Amino acid sequence: MQLPLKNEKRKPTKTLSGITPVAVMLPPRPCNHGSCVYCPNLNVPQSYTPKSPVVLRAKALRYDAYKQVQTRINAFELMNHPTEKIELILMGGTFLEYPEKFQKKFIKSLYDGLNGKISKTLEQAQKINETTKHRCIALCIETRPDVCINHIDKMRKWGVTRVELGVQIIDDDIYKKVKRSHTVKDVIDATKALKDAGFKIGYHIMPGLPGSNPKKDIQLFKKMFSNQDFKPDQLKLYPCQVMPGSELEKMYWNKEYIPYDEKVIKEILIKMLKLIPNYCRVMRVMREIPTEYLVAGTTNIGLRKDLEEELRKNKIKLKEIRYREIGFANKETLNKKTKLKITKYKASDGKEYFLEIINKDNILFGLLRLRISKAGAIVREVHVYGQSLELGQIGENSQHMGLGKQLIAKAEEIAKKSKQKKLKIISGIGVREYYKKLGYILEDTYMVKNLN
Repeated sequence: MQLPLKNEKRKPTKTLSGITPVAVMLPPRPCNHGSCVYCPNLNVPQSYTPKSPVVLRAKALRYDAYKQVQTRINAFELMNHPTEKIELILMGGTFLEYPEKFQKKFIKSLYDGLNGKISKTLEQAQKINETTKHRCIALCIETRPDVCINHIDKMRKWGVTRVELGVQIIDDDIYKKVKRSHTVKDVIDATKALKDAGFKIGYHIMPGLPGSNPKKDIQLFKKMFSNQDFKPDQLKLYPCQVMPGSELEKMYWNKEYIPYDEKVIKEILIKMLKLIPNYCRVMRVMREIPTEYLVAGTTNIGLRKDLEEELRKNKIKLKEIRYREIGFANKETLNKKTKLKITKYKASDGKEYFLEIINKDNILFGLLRLRISKAGAIVREVHVYGQSLELGQIGENSQHMGLGKQLIAKAEEIAKKSKQKKLKIISGIGVREYYKKLGYILEDTYMVKNLN
């Protein structure tokens, strides 16, 4: 890799959302339920290909968690990116189905990798990470809805803050057809349990599955945001593609399945993007699958960029979070005068308060998710957007300008008015020091403040 110039950031969009993402791949292991019809069988982590960038990196390091973290941090530093606020993302399979001993060792190695030293216990590694240079501000696990519900306490002890669920579509008949081996009820139950525990929730959605059609995809997508049983905080939109070694490939060659062409996919994705409310963020559109591993389906992995360019050209404004983030806004015309907007909505038998700091053009500077339910009041996310900065570095447009404190103060005010005696915040291990300064103390894996 050619080194960047002194003040040049390579791939600047990598840290424009305020954090530095470090993806870590799990070693290959079959899912307990078997394979969904669309999953390939390529002797690599489930649903990935041998030439996926994250697989190539992980395989070269023998899937060693410590080395993967260290290697990614070094790469970001070489590209002149800040590396003090790290979001760890576990990819490659249902981690919660791996052997218990492996799970704990892998999680500990993630923190050891950030700390640059090997601790005797996970608890010791986490304690070091509270004040070390490379802090874990968020930890994400990808899993199945039917699996995670029994592991919530364990995930909290690990420091997990975000859970991505392989939902694909909310239809039991299609689940049977694609051999998903869970139900819509599992999705509903997992969503509620995770929200009550404070997790931020992402859904993986897959338009074009066998048994679906464009009309049904849109219908069920609308239901996902109109029915209070769902309402995810984040989405990854992965149109169904035919990959080698999958059962879907056989169905394709037998003319039992026809994937959407690019024109149809574009139409569906644009409709979906227009439907997404202001409290939801689209993390990704399209999987990064090399064309040599695609039997059928669109090969355009840059489809999101094409769609957004088309939308901006036609002056169509989306409500979804990433489209509005300050990091992607034009700094020359940016209006820095902001206001606090609160959106209330019912979700999973609780009240959600979505607080966002925006300007008159609806550019998003920061947000907070507050949930009040029978489980109490809990802040599920605090996030200030814009180019990620090192700890202590002075901000210009959003980061380190006191926006987080402003959002938390408002959440405390709302919780008090709702007659809540205390407010809990789900916190990455490396953010605990920040909340301590605001009067919160560690209590049973959460940062807690009495509101009396």
